[in-house]
Amino acid sequence: MRRFGCLTFLVLIAAAAWAIHDWGGAGPAPRTLSVTIKPGTGLSEAARQLEAAGAIRSADRFVLFAKLLGGGEGIKAGEFGIPAHLSQSDILKLLQGGKTLQRFVTIPEGMPSIMAQERIMAAPELTGTIPRPAEGSLLPDSYSYQRGDTRASLVTRMQKAMINYLAKAWARRKPGLVVKTPQEAIILASIVEKETAIPSERRMVAAVYSNRLKRGMPLQADPTIIYPVTFGKALGRRILLSEKNAKNDYNTYTMTGLPKTAIANPGRESIDAVLDPAESNALYFVADGTGASAFSDTLEQHNANVQKWRQVRCQRGETGFC
Repeated sequence: MRRFGCLTFLVLIAAAAWAIHDWGGAGPAPRTLSVTIKPGTGLSEAARQLEAAGAIRSADRFVLFAKLLGGGEGIKAGEFGIPAHLSQSDILKLLQGGKTLQRFVTIPEGMPSIMAQERIMAAPELTGTIPRPAEGSLLPDSYSYQRGDTRASLVTRMQKAMINYLAKAWARRKPGLVVKTPQEAIILASIVEKETAIPSERRMVAAVYSNRLKRGMPLQADPTIIYPVTFGKALGRRILLSEKNAKNDYNTYTMTGLPKTAIANPGRESIDAVLDPAESNALYFVADGTGASAFSDTLEQHNANVQKWRQVRCQRGETGFC
């Protein structure tokens, strides 16, 4: 009788050891898997989904071990990324913790809406289609989403982010600005965004264009010539004389004032620069050959800077500058 009791005890010990090993050992998933647990899904249904996906070997065993060893905490809904060979124990912790799989769409500063639309349409696991968003309505940033989210809802979040940021920036604007409405600020910020990629120059570029607007001078910003041709995509060639002389709602060489709309989606720093431009009398700027810009108050100074830039391009062997 005592021998039978010892044998039973050994069997129980072996079974417990196997259970612990099975619960905490490597799972069968050969690669990272994605499993979506819908709201209201119970443990048993979630286990069947995990088994069907290949993340666990047995749904029934998973439920049994979860009840015995899982601490009793409920699981959360969402899309979960399950790494290869993750143990049943860690899978349950993942579901209980609610750390869902993160997907992102990034809209960089200065991206025009036509390219933002293409990027959002190409993002995997989103649903639905979207028209091209209004230019300047999206706040550049990285936005997370989950499988099954609609593209329209993602665009709405981007636009709400722009509205909220612009409202805060407008509330702290410098007095006496040339831009009189938040929309005018976005239009000018989009030009500043396209004219310089150097953060330290943005306030100076904003000052140049603000000074020109105050004096009724044309802005003469090359990106505004390109916009009606490509909707903000790279032109891939030099601007044609016919394009420079074209009369439309965007060409700031043949018109005074701001373009009809923004020409890109400006980032926070460009918006801030327009609402707090540098204290400067500069009316002109041109590349200085180092990647930065040379600013000047007078046309004579500007022409001298242009000549220096032409010499730099000539020394580089660029045709048409020697």
